[in-house]
Amino acid sequence: MNYEEWTRSVPDEITGDSLWKMNAYRLALFAADIGWNDVTKLMGDKRTIELSNQLYRALGSISANLAEGYSRGTGKDRARFYEYALGSARESRDWYYKGRHILGQKVISHRLGFLTQIIRLLLTMVPQQRNQILREESFTYKVESEDSLNNIPFS
Repeated sequence: MNYEEWTRSVPDEITGDSLWKMNAYRLALFAADIGWNDVTKLMGDKRTIELSNQLYRALGSISANLAEGYSRGTGKDRARFYEYALGSARESRDWYYKGRHILGQKVISHRLGFLTQIIRLLLTMVPQQRNQILREESFTYKVESEDSLNNIPFS
């Protein structure tokens, strides 16, 4: 399943909400869905059972925090939840890297790149809500092409 097919499968109750217009939310929800197979494979090895739990919780937390933040009344309040989502996206990327021995290089390369796309979006959203710059060193994130939404490797 690619991103376009997936978007058609999402129920109207979700796509009809104005939150669905947020690109970062859609991508985060998709990341949690494609992560399901990865987590299932990680659970098959005793060494990565706990890792799989942490990964799935972190993946789910990205979209959940975006949803909660989107519903907040002030920019500062929204920014706080968007920062939580940013932390969860980075945590997910970290757990994926640790699971690379089970999931394989093709899957890991895709997931790390995909999560970096989400991180990049969040790094622009937080300051927009706070009206200030995040305190991070300057770093250029490489963003994969739209191909990462269509050619999704599965383990």
